Amino acid sequence: MAAPTESQDRGSWWKAFSDPQLDRLVEQAAERNTSLQEAAARVAQARALVRSAQADRLPQLGVGAAAVRQAGANTAQGATPGTLLQAGASLSYELDLFGRLSQAQRAAALDAQASEALWQSTRLLVQAETAQLYLSLRALDAERALMRETVAAYEATLHLTQRRQQAGDVAEFDVMRVQAELASTEADAVGLDRQRAQMEHALAVLVGQNASAFLLAPGTWEARLPVIPAGVPATVLTRRPDVAAAQSALLAAQARVGVAKAAWFPNIALTADGGFASADLADLFKWSARAWGVGALLSLPIFDGGKREAGVQQAQAQLDAQLARHRGQVLDAFREVEDQLASLRLLNDQAQAQGRAVDAARRASAISETRYRNGMVSQLELLDARRSELRNRRLALQVRSAQYQATVALIRAIGGGGMARRPRRAAPSTGSPPRARRQVPATPQPSSKYSGCSRRIASR
Repeated sequence: MAAPTESQDRGSWWKAFSDPQLDRLVEQAAERNTSLQEAAARVAQARALVRSAQADRLPQLGVGAAAVRQAGANTAQGATPGTLLQAGASLSYELDLFGRLSQAQRAAALDAQASEALWQSTRLLVQAETAQLYLSLRALDAERALMRETVAAYEATLHLTQRRQQAGDVAEFDVMRVQAELASTEADAVGLDRQRAQMEHALAVLVGQNASAFLLAPGTWEARLPVIPAGVPATVLTRRPDVAAAQSALLAAQARVGVAKAAWFPNIALTADGGFASADLADLFKWSARAWGVGALLSLPIFDGGKREAGVQQAQAQLDAQLARHRGQVLDAFREVEDQLASLRLLNDQAQAQGRAVDAARRASAISETRYRNGMVSQLELLDARRSELRNRRLALQVRSAQYQATVALIRAIGGGGMARRPRRAAPSTGSPPRARRQVPATPQPSSKYSGCSRRIASR
C-alpha cells in the first residue's frame, strides 16, 4: 500500500490552458467557494479531536473548593451541625500499558489526515468544475458567434430572394421559406443565450458570488489545449486526494480495532489528592489543616454481557467496510483515467473526421450560393447546403469543447497538476477543429507504468 500524499502540492494545473480569465476565476473559487469553506471547517474539527486524544494521554490536574454543612457521625442526635471547608488539588494519570490511548490518538490523527485529503479533493473538484464550466461557456460563445454569422448569411439570402421576387424570377413561396429558415436560426440563437445565462449563474455559485451580480462578458475562445504526456506511472494515482482519504480512513479503522481489543485488558490509573480542610475559614490554610492521599486504581470488568466482544466485532466490521471502500476507490480511479484517455484518443479521431466534414460542407455551401445567384439551382439546394454547413460547424465546436472537458477530467483523475505540458496552439473559433497529427498509441507493457496512461494522446 502506497503512502498517502494528501499534503502534496498539485500545482496550478489550470494555467496550462494559458487563459488569464480562467486563472482569475479559479483563484476566486479558492477564496470564496462555500464547499471549500465547509471542508476546511471539517478539517479544523478533526484537528481538534486529535488534540483531545493527545490530552487523554497527559496527566490531568484540577483544583477545587467545597463547603459542607454536616453533623459528626458520632454526635448525639439533635447536636448542632458544623460546617467543613475544603480546598485542594487533584492529579490523575492513566497508564497506557496496553496501547488503548495511543491507538485512539493514532486513529484521530488518521481521521484528520482523511479530512485534509477530502478538503484537497473538494478543492480539486471545485477547480475542475470551474475550469470545465468556464471552457463550456467559451465554447458556447463561439457557437453563438457562429449562429450570428449564419443569421447574417440567411438575411443576405432573404434580401437576394426578395429582389428576385420583385423581378419576377421566384415566387413568394421561396421568400417565405427563407424567412422560416431565418426565424428558426434566430430561435436557436436565443436558446443558446438561455444556456449561457444558466452557465454564467452556475459559475457565479462556484466562485462564491451572487448570480445576479456576477457578469462574465462574452469573449473569444483563446484557451489552449495542454498535452498529457505518455507513460505516467501508476503511483501518480496516490496523488488523488480521494484515494488518500480512503487509505487514511482504512488505517484509522485498523487502529480502532486495536482500541476495541484493548478493552479486554485492565485499566490502571494513578491518583493523588492534596489540600486543606477545616471547620473555620481562618484556619483553612494552616499547616495543621493539611490533608493528602495517593492511590492506584485498577479496573477490569468481569462480566459485561458481551459488550466488549460486540465492540471488537463492530470495529472489525468498520475495518472491512473501509477496506472495500478503499479498493473501490482505487478501481474507480483507474476507470476514470481509462475513460478520459479513451475519450481523448477517440475525440482526436472524431475531430479530424469532423474537420473534413466542415471543409466539404463549406465548399458545397459556397458552390450552391454561386449557382443560386446565377439561377442554376433552386433555393432548396442552397438552404440544404447552408443547413449542412451550420450543422457540421456546430458539431466541430462541440467536439472541440469535449476535448477540453476530457482534458480537465483527466487532470482531475490523475490527482491534479504536474502532468500537463506545453499547450497546443489554439484553434480558430470559426467552428473548424484544429488539424491533428495521428500518433500510434504505445503498446501497454505489464510493468509499474499505468497501462492506460502509456497511451499517447495525439498532439497537434
